[in-house]
Amino acid sequence: QVQLVESGGGLVQAGGSLRLSCAASGRTFSIYGLAWFRQGPGKEREFVAAITWLGGSTNYADSVKGRFTISRDNAKNTMYLQMNSLEPEETAVYYCAARVRPQGGDKYDYWGQGTQVTVSS
Repeated sequence: QVQLVESGGGLVQAGGSLRLSCAASGRTFSIYGLAWFRQGPGKEREFVAAITWLGGSTNYADSVKGRFTISRDNAKNTMYLQMNSLEPEETAVYYCAARVRPQGGDKYDYWGQGTQVTVSS
């Protein structure tokens, strides 16, 4: 079993930046990849970015390319999401997720509790 805990959310002005963290514990050796999702009020959960644990290969939603950067520190069992030029429409609860197998698209095995990001105009 893998446990995931997000942190770093908060209030930021439009155009500002924020860095989210996701700390993994438990059977972290079984993790193939990690990802960030978000869910705004009244909206469906949306894929944001993903990274493979060992190789560091990344994938981004088109809406965040060039503004967000996903990274990981294997020694600290932690994944990060650097968010720049934030817009009010990106106000959402941001979730960390982990998968243990390379196939399955957006089907993830473990989820964190989420952290609130609010972007004011």
